[in-house]
Amino acid sequence: MKETKQPWWKKILTEDWITVIAATIILLLAVIVPAVMPVMPKNLGTGKEWLDAGYMFLFLLLVTYLTSFILKKPLKGIFLSFLAIYILALLSNVVAAIPAIKAIGLESVFFAVIFGLIISNIFNVPKWLKPAIQSEFYIKIGIITLGSTILFGEVMKAGAYGLVQAILIVLVVWNFAFWVARKMKVDDEMATMLASGVSICGVSAAIATCGVIKGDNKKLSTVISLVLVIAIPMMYLLPWLSNLIGLSPQVAGAWLGGTIDTTGAVAAAGTMLGEEAAQTAIIVKSSQNVLLGIAAFLIALYWTYKGKEGQEKPTGKMIWDRFPKFVLGFILASLIFSIFFSIEEAKVVGKITKGFSNSLFSIAFVCIGLETRFKEIFSKENRRPLNAFLTAQTFNIILTLIVAYLLFGVIQPMLQ
Repeated sequence: MKETKQPWWKKILTEDWITVIAATIILLLAVIVPAVMPVMPKNLGTGKEWLDAGYMFLFLLLVTYLTSFILKKPLKGIFLSFLAIYILALLSNVVAAIPAIKAIGLESVFFAVIFGLIISNIFNVPKWLKPAIQSEFYIKIGIITLGSTILFGEVMKAGAYGLVQAILIVLVVWNFAFWVARKMKVDDEMATMLASGVSICGVSAAIATCGVIKGDNKKLSTVISLVLVIAIPMMYLLPWLSNLIGLSPQVAGAWLGGTIDTTGAVAAAGTMLGEEAAQTAIIVKSSQNVLLGIAAFLIALYWTYKGKEGQEKPTGKMIWDRFPKFVLGFILASLIFSIFFSIEEAKVVGKITKGFSNSLFSIAFVCIGLETRFKEIFSKENRRPLNAFLTAQTFNIILTLIVAYLLFGVIQPMLQ
């Protein structure tokens, strides 16, 4: 019997494509009518800040309702559930903006996860809170809009050495992390997510990889929790070690940027060592962020050959079907803003879209916290992933120090 050909418009009614379409509309609004873009306030001391908070809530609630309707997801209970999640995300922004908290560099996403974890681990997540827990959905849109802030020209102009370091570290550390995880009998899915989280750019890389391999969300939550938990002590330990062993600001910054897994933590750690170290750290981190799309594409190819399809010969269609469209959206957003906008124009739009992305990430991290139980993360079942992550991160710290010293401490001064 001849297979009925599915209409093209039905093929795009999947979460991956809907997130790309939603993010595209948001980016167009940011470019054409930036005044309509909402802002999540960091304080709630004025009437305007309360209005901003309300407008952001209504904007994101509308996005959630429309996309859920198109995807034929249940709409019942979304309002109350999303309201509670949004309040926790807003609270995380307010807490992160407290001067004493800001000084130690803890980001809003850290508190967003903590608030979610408190509810899921001390209390049980009530049934009414579950309808809007869609962490992947919010993060996919956030990653695409974040692509508009990754400008290739700026990364190259700011430092080709950072890009060279990023390529070397990502290649070597990813392969080592995957190898050590498999040696410790961690399954392929978690090993792949773990390797990406350690080597590329932490949470965003783990999520993109999970999308590529159609991984288990429970395993993704474990990897994300490990990334966040380990990043906090590193943020203070590495600047202290940099001073102890007498690294130059550029070498120290390159070391921090190549090893600490969240951009905010990188900036905070770099600032502890001065402006030059902070600038180098952010350049190196941005270079690793640029590699996210390329790495996701290569993982998609690898997984198609070696993953769940087994020995089945991959076709172009199979690769296209497996490749996560939100990663494609991230790459295209980065390319379009890098090629068709001046750096100044892109930065103006990027300031708006980055704030929007951060708001989505805060909401998503509340959801991740609500879906995560410490009992499971530190259970006997997850001891191997934890040991693999710590081993891979230790290797990453040592290798990155060597590469950063050679590139920024030996080769760069020699060629200047």
